[in-house]
Amino acid sequence: MATMTIVQAVKRALDEEMARDERVVVLGEDVGKRGGVFLATEGLYQKYGPDRVIDTPLSEAAIIGAAVGMAVHGLRPVAEIQFADYVFPGFDQLVSQAAKIRYRSGGQFQAPMVVRMPSGGGVKGGHHHSQSPETHFAHTAGLKVVVPSTPYDALGLLKTAIRDDDPVVFMEPKRLYRSIKEEVPDEEYTLPFGEAAIRRAGSDLTMITYGGPTVESLKAAEELEKVGVQAEVIDLRTLVPWDKETVLNSVAKTGRALVIAEAPRMASFASEVAATIAEELLDQLLAPPIRVTGFDTPYPYIPDRLYMPTVTRILNAAKKALEY
Repeated sequence: MATMTIVQAVKRALDEEMARDERVVVLGEDVGKRGGVFLATEGLYQKYGPDRVIDTPLSEAAIIGAAVGMAVHGLRPVAEIQFADYVFPGFDQLVSQAAKIRYRSGGQFQAPMVVRMPSGGGVKGGHHHSQSPETHFAHTAGLKVVVPSTPYDALGLLKTAIRDDDPVVFMEPKRLYRSIKEEVPDEEYTLPFGEAAIRRAGSDLTMITYGGPTVESLKAAEELEKVGVQAEVIDLRTLVPWDKETVLNSVAKTGRALVIAEAPRMASFASEVAATIAEELLDQLLAPPIRVTGFDTPYPYIPDRLYMPTVTRILNAAKKALEY
């Protein structure tokens, strides 16, 4: 077992997959000699050379467009977007080309590619370096969406993403990059898409979350335990596909659900989960599903953590659910 951070886990996954499969290439702004803005590709340029670790121009449309071309022609590119907020100049390439190629070609072509992007706030980056745009991609048929919250998951899920034959958007909560350390097996492993992790078992309330807010959700569950409330915390890990069975089974048991996400509330993935719970379990609910999310405003600079679901906001929502 080796203890590592999420960013170290990402680097190890890339290294192992590049060593395993010569078709895997990495491209993006400063991913080469610099090793990426968060150093997630540090050392790969020196090990694999400029033909497989490619520094690109400052053009997200070019990065994702080139990745689509590489993927269609047999490579397995992993494109890095420096911040999730920067993805939108390449949005058309991703949702109109990569996501549609299998469909529009009748299965003759596929795009086995990954687009990695640090997402979310917590680094005082303001409204151009802090967004959580996962809903855009989850809403696009043909894309898979992954949001890990631990080093173990980041490593196993990224390896699965690279081996997948369809395009995967891999969103890494950057405020957790180095704030969490975890033991990770030395032997190679992958993790399947569509299987949530029950981070904490409970019988009184279900918290469904993913990415950065998983940390606050677990802290809130610890506080609830002090007053005799057992909260179950489910980390979705992947949004497309998402593990409806685990979520619905838990909420059927507890009768109460909080859905916690950092993205803005309007039309969020939290809304999709809450709507599914209401649709499938209406007669078993003891309280309506409650969302704890970011706000429908541009992301602030300071204090940026007040924008995110805090332990206090989660506890207030839990109190409301328990009062029904």
